[in-house]
Amino acid sequence: MQKRTLLVVGAHSADFVWRAAGAVASFVRNGGEAHVVAMSYGERGESGELWKQPDQTEDNVKRIRHAEADAAAAHLGASFQGLDLGDYPLHADEHAVGRLVEVIRELQPSVVLTHPDRDPFNPDHPVARQAVDRARLLTSGAGVDAAFKTVLPTEYLAFEPHQPELCGFVPSLFVDISPVFEQKIRAMAEMKAQRYLQEYYAQRAEHRGNHARKVTGNPSIRQAEAFQRLVPNVVTAL
Repeated sequence: MQKRTLLVVGAHSADFVWRAAGAVASFVRNGGEAHVVAMSYGERGESGELWKQPDQTEDNVKRIRHAEADAAAAHLGASFQGLDLGDYPLHADEHAVGRLVEVIRELQPSVVLTHPDRDPFNPDHPVARQAVDRARLLTSGAGVDAAFKTVLPTEYLAFEPHQPELCGFVPSLFVDISPVFEQKIRAMAEMKAQRYLQEYYAQRAEHRGNHARKVTGNPSIRQAEAFQRLVPNVVTAL
């Protein structure tokens, strides 16, 4: 049986850490492979602390952000790739979509995670989602081997945004991350340019853990992450 593969695509290099680090670590813990792709490093819009350093440069900010994300992914057992497409604004042209297509065709993921399609406070997140939508459809479209390689349709989910009620995000799946929560904490600690988010997302995991306990009646769930299914899942029985 082929090993299951998870692909997480974020607009910025830290997005996966806050929203899906626990799910990534859980996926790997259960025998899968996980890969993270960041369309940009968030060097302009999400690196304010780094720009406070004297004589800072954009190239150095990108270097630091890449190293942070790479270290965070390593805590989770995942790989990290930065496409370096620029942020604020992120432009996902056909070249950018083409790079995502190449990633999906190479990895043939079982599951893809990315942003919801709305975010009134971040212009880059919906752009990333649209690019992933298009790349995913292009890789699973009807083609012939002589023209291009196709892959099987993936499970497709949105991870939780910072303010879900303003982004049309309605959870339809919780992942119990209690066994790997310390890995998420360590991964978040690597993102030193955004320390202010570490406490927020640790608390969010506790909140979602409470919700998951209510749904399941399982008292052992302490922390969870929330996701929204973008396509139906198929089962042989209820």
